[in-house]
Amino acid sequence: MTKQERETFLRGYAAVFATVLIWSTPSLFQFYLNRFYDPWAQNFYRYSVGCLAVMPFVFYRFRRNGPRLNLGILVACLVPALPNVVHQIAQTVSLYHMGPGVYAIFIRSSVIITTLLALIFFPEERWIIRQWQFQVGTLLGLIGAVGVLWFQPGREGGPIALRGIAIAFTASFCWALYSVLVKRPSARLGPIDSFGLISFITSVLLLPLTLAFGTIATPLHVGARVNVILIVSAVTCISLAHVLYYIAIRKVGVALSQTLQLLCPAGALGLSALFFGERLTIPQVWSAVILLFGAFLAMRVKSGAAPAAAENF
Repeated sequence: MTKQERETFLRGYAAVFATVLIWSTPSLFQFYLNRFYDPWAQNFYRYSVGCLAVMPFVFYRFRRNGPRLNLGILVACLVPALPNVVHQIAQTVSLYHMGPGVYAIFIRSSVIITTLLALIFFPEERWIIRQWQFQVGTLLGLIGAVGVLWFQPGREGGPIALRGIAIAFTASFCWALYSVLVKRPSARLGPIDSFGLISFITSVLLLPLTLAFGTIATPLHVGARVNVILIVSAVTCISLAHVLYYIAIRKVGVALSQTLQLLCPAGALGLSALFFGERLTIPQVWSAVILLFGAFLAMRVKSGAAPAAAENF
């Protein structure tokens, strides 16, 4: 390996681990912000700030050498934005029923759901279902996902309510659906341009929902510290992490970039234990190990596939 190749690879590793660190925090930010923001307003403002942070780069690229905006491009970005809106709301509501560490573990089940949906939408990927890694990984991942939530103590000390489990599964399914549907606009526009447009459309869709069901004036009624935390979470978890993730993909490849994302739940759980005192029960620990190992096996047969959308923005 030449010196230039080694430096490129090291930059890729730096980008991967920076992404892992950043994506260990979204559920913690949202869990904290739930004390001050309703789910509608929180997601509207987080996505709006994230969109504003990346939009100058999108405009520059479109003006310089990008395709002209037209109805076809907007529709292509609208399609994945719809499940993204549902995912954002559902994951925020999920954090009323479980801790951020548990949610960070459970959302890894979306890796398996993404693969199943890819089999439906992309015939060229159907060979995956014949691989033993996928079959065993899917079974283990689903068992582990159920266990992580089933053994989660609810607010009253008993098992988590079925409503909370249903909301968490909705969040995971919609994230997987988004990850699959974003493949075509990303290939057409490039990752940064497609993300910029999708984040803009997501913000637009969240605005009427916030006006109807949330409190649009929330930033005026909470302290500056809370608003600063919201801005930091948006810029880092939504904007910066995506740039780093795609840099990592170019430098070290899709397979390694995706596999190392499995470290995110460990980071989230450690930070949640530090800041919120969250702990896993012994059955949850074993369920988490089974889920993450199943997701790892399922990802092993996708090394030639296009990258899934990133976690938690």
